[in-house]
Amino acid sequence: MRVEPGASYDLEVTKLHWIRLLGPALVAAVAYVDPGNVAANMTAGTQYGFLLLWVLVLANAMAAVVQYLAAKLGLVTGRSLPEHLASRLGTPGRILYWLQAEAVIIATDVAEVIGGALALHILWGVPLWLGGILTGAVSVLLLRIRDRRGQRRFEKAVVALLAVVAAGFLFGVFLAPPTPSQLAGGLVPRFADQGSVFVAVSMLGATVMPHAIYLHSGLAVHRHGAGAAGDPFPVRTRLRAARFDVGVALAVAGLVNIGMLVLAATALQGADGTDTIEGAHAAIAGRFGAVAGAVFAVGLLASGLASTTVGAYAGDVVMGGLLGRTVPAWVRRAVSLVPAIGVMVSGADPTAALVVSQVVLSMAIPFAVFPLAWLTSRASVMGRLRSGRILAGTAWACSGAVAVLNAVLLWLVFTGAA
Repeated sequence: MRVEPGASYDLEVTKLHWIRLLGPALVAAVAYVDPGNVAANMTAGTQYGFLLLWVLVLANAMAAVVQYLAAKLGLVTGRSLPEHLASRLGTPGRILYWLQAEAVIIATDVAEVIGGALALHILWGVPLWLGGILTGAVSVLLLRIRDRRGQRRFEKAVVALLAVVAAGFLFGVFLAPPTPSQLAGGLVPRFADQGSVFVAVSMLGATVMPHAIYLHSGLAVHRHGAGAAGDPFPVRTRLRAARFDVGVALAVAGLVNIGMLVLAATALQGADGTDTIEGAHAAIAGRFGAVAGAVFAVGLLASGLASTTVGAYAGDVVMGGLLGRTVPAWVRRAVSLVPAIGVMVSGADPTAALVVSQVVLSMAIPFAVFPLAWLTSRASVMGRLRSGRILAGTAWACSGAVAVLNAVLLWLVFTGAA
């Protein structure tokens, strides 16, 4: 049924067709439950209990705001955030911005490939380096679904993996349920020491992920941005659907992240060897049985496979938007696998590498959020659909909060306090 922009139409028909508008936010939300999140949240729970639960809640609220703005930018203008930046930057600026964005994606890939490799090692004893290669290969196959079957089929495949991730980590809430007082205590903003600041920054980087912002703006364009061919819905309807899409996606991601922290805080805090993902798996299997351990590992595997695919897609959006060119998926995957496999064969602690990678992501958040807040608040870009004062102010506040927390961490590092 074709519905012309601005025309009145039957509400029930609209409800039946709304499902066509949903999906991009769920794909972007995969970035919020990647292996970096697992490492950051499990570290927070095992070391500090419920102390940093408030960081997850705050970061998830920030992510909801910026993801909606990313979708809004693409829907209203028909251009992704990288494309907008490319039109406003000279050649040196575009190249420099692309380099930092690619560094973000590589840091993301390190976390995602290591996570998939760890899961394969836990489940079947696959060597880490080989597990990394297999994880990368599966991501290329999933991207082929996008190229050959279209974005909707790709979205369905990624959302199916997201469901496996959710099942793999939310079980912890039922195995070791927290008390209301524990949850309430974790919602009070505070830190215990310099180490808790470092972990908080890694949790923030793992939740408000820069590459997911670039990706979501591109997904919105590809699906139905600014009058995309075959899209019968007016832009305000698409924006309402985007709000619902983001709300559902971030609610799922937020619950999964909270489930990770709750499992670590209630079942693993103080246990020996739980400072690594392998140790956490062993502790879970020892306390709740082999099935529970396997469910945890399968969730980690789905997390690695889905998120590394989404990360590669984000790389295409960034390179295409800023440089006007793309590379084959296997080339991008081969390049990004190098640092991840290098970490695994070097003998470095994979879990520690995951946490550090999320700190790198946190440092890059302002590069994505500040331009997004600025563009979506300008009438010259968004017209009458620019962000109002409250939404724009919230976006700027989120950007400022991330910048301040990063500055505190850098001060602690360079003064030797951390």
